[in-house]
Amino acid sequence: MPIALLALTVGAFGIGVTEFVIMGLLMDVSTDLDVTISSAGLLISGYALGVVVGAPVMTTLTAAWPRKLTLLILMVVFTLGNAACALAPNYEVLMVARVITAFAHGTFFGVGSIVATGLVAPERKASAIAVMFTGLTVANILGVPFGTWLGQTIDWRATFWAVTLVGVAALAVIALFVPKDREAPETPDWRADLRALSRPPVVLGLLTTVLGFGGVFAVFTYIAPILTQITGFAASTVSPILLVFGGGLIIGNLLGGRLADRHLVATVLGSLLALAATLGLMTYAIQNPWLTVLFVGLMGVTAFATVAPLQMWVLSKAEGAGQSMVSSVNIAAFNLGNALGAWLGGAVIDQGPGLAALPWVAAIIPLAAVATALFSLRLESRRTSPELSFDSACPSD
Repeated sequence: MPIALLALTVGAFGIGVTEFVIMGLLMDVSTDLDVTISSAGLLISGYALGVVVGAPVMTTLTAAWPRKLTLLILMVVFTLGNAACALAPNYEVLMVARVITAFAHGTFFGVGSIVATGLVAPERKASAIAVMFTGLTVANILGVPFGTWLGQTIDWRATFWAVTLVGVAALAVIALFVPKDREAPETPDWRADLRALSRPPVVLGLLTTVLGFGGVFAVFTYIAPILTQITGFAASTVSPILLVFGGGLIIGNLLGGRLADRHLVATVLGSLLALAATLGLMTYAIQNPWLTVLFVGLMGVTAFATVAPLQMWVLSKAEGAGQSMVSSVNIAAFNLGNALGAWLGGAVIDQGPGLAALPWVAAIIPLAAVATALFSLRLESRRTSPELSFDSACPSD
């Protein structure tokens, strides 16, 4: 893999830390800014909303720019946004700064996915996307624990200053190692982007992403109370167990990319089914400490084994026109799935069968994603040939 991919991975690492580290700093932020824990928790929702809104907006605004320039500008937005978070004098300014920072998220990963696939041979496109997304997995396994420790030891603002420095480093390595565009950027056409987004295969692909990742966050958002209240672990063991989850993310991410290079459709369906099975069996595993640790790791593997395949799946539906927009909006779809999964998990806990039932309820969501993907393939086969196979309906290249 070319070194330019590692440059993209550095940017992905910084964005991943910014998105998730706030979960470990909620108490510190709420105390310092004199707001409730639930209000501090809205900083997570605000970021997710920023990704959902920012992805199409920023992609449209930067459509006429060279892709390397776009990545550099997005890293500037990301860096300044984190600096604003560190300097925020009150809760309202911090919320605005978080949303502004999130505006860089979807388009960075969307445009970055296009750049990554252009750096490698056609048969390695999904693996290239997986390498870039490794930045997110490393952020979860190393960056977020370190950022949480730094914020709790010094001050939560120190964490955002550290992420600001990561943004400066990412800006430098992207400028140095990502090659200039080989072709002139296409003339922006928002109508073509809307047509691409409105195509039934694209819509169903985006829905598959939302549902696929919704099941993950329905459980992961509440993993700490599951570990302590259901399995019986001490609170001090939660962080080490989450390291197992982070290790699973790395394995699943690279495995999903490699398998998707060979058989895209089979990998999309198989990874979603594996995720559903893991979540369903986790209902029984959380009663046993050793099995719980094992299944936390398996949840990480099966969760991120879906990422690169789903990104390639949606890109393949765009068929050239509007690819940057579709790619960016699919990143927003992941975040929308995160938000909906967290909401559903809370509803199950507060109004449904309770915390212990969360894994099997969450397992239903990726099954719905499988049904959506199969429906999409059925529609495509009807438009072409009744004998069309799954793999030929969505070629891996």
